[in-house]
Amino acid sequence: MLASLRELALAAHQAGTGLGAFNVIHLEHATAFVRAAERAGTPVVLQISENAVKYHGALEPICVAALAVARAATVPVVVHLDHAEDTDLIRRAVELGIGSVMYDGSKLPDAENRETTAAMVALCHAAGVDVEAELGEVGGKNGVHDPSARTSPADAAAFVADTGVDLLAVAVGSSHAMTTRDAHLDEELIRAIRAVVPVPLVLHGSSGVSDAGMRGAIGAGITKINVSTHLNQVFTGAVRAALAAEPALVDSRKWLKPARAAVEDETFRLLNLYR
Repeated sequence: MLASLRELALAAHQAGTGLGAFNVIHLEHATAFVRAAERAGTPVVLQISENAVKYHGALEPICVAALAVARAATVPVVVHLDHAEDTDLIRRAVELGIGSVMYDGSKLPDAENRETTAAMVALCHAAGVDVEAELGEVGGKNGVHDPSARTSPADAAAFVADTGVDLLAVAVGSSHAMTTRDAHLDEELIRAIRAVVPVPLVLHGSSGVSDAGMRGAIGAGITKINVSTHLNQVFTGAVRAALAAEPALVDSRKWLKPARAAVEDETFRLLNLYR
């Protein structure tokens, strides 16, 4: 069933739990994530990044597929546009019926980021769509871990007040595209931001965070937890194993099925970790 990101995030925040948000590159991801959520009896967020849209050539094919999977689910599911820098893509997502978007103006000058984010919030809220944004750039979008990226609590509070966003992604020590789980999160900073920001906080780059680190981050005030690279590693590893075991395989379902099952199992484990 389709659900509101804002409502699920607020409920998770009040309960002191994490809300798992996992990136969908192809249909197998969407079905694996929803099956895991149904096993765990928890909500889940299916995220479609701007890069995934480019891979498919358009938003509609992967978005419509993810929405269909979400509607058929027995648990609440959000379909979310992730890291969209293109405002026209956000408008198209709203037209297609997506439930939430993350407008990423973090590379823009601060004043322009605030102005454009506020405009996207007005557009999306008029259509009943929730908005996540990012203040300051979370490190590592080029694959390099940047532990120096940090969000100021005062700036975060002012940004939310200026823009009206429903969730805020913060830089507290994680990094995108990490293939090792050794990022060190600044839990004291998370608590300081949580104390002054009235909306749920989002951790991008969670693939690089250990299980213990994630539990600590949730306890400090992180709510929405974005994971992509870690689950891609699980998927690709299972594909390699299947093809190595049976080099003559030609039916793609026979090597996609174990990969989907492996991602489902790891997603199930993560969802339980976030409780």
